[in-house]
Amino acid sequence: MATLIKIGNSQGVRIPKSVIEQAHLSNKELVFKVIDGGLLIQPVQEPRKNWCLQIEKALEGDGESQMDQEWLDAPLLDDEDWQW
Repeated sequence: MATLIKIGNSQGVRIPKSVIEQAHLSNKELVFKVIDGGLLIQPVQEPRKNWCLQIEKALEGDGESQMDQEWLDAPLLDDEDWQW
């Protein structure tokens, strides 16, 4: 169970260590959302964090397919090549 404590003119939430460990919230920046009359506390999402490493892992696992190679080898077109 969490408790509110007074911190200056504000209030803070005191969350038990076991809850922090279960939710993997230790040493993370948090975001608060008010939903359905309650409060949702989540770690800040970093969607692009380690994206380069994740792409490299995906490419190592799958490798380049024949279709990938066809697209990479395709000649570039400019407006002159199009017929309107």
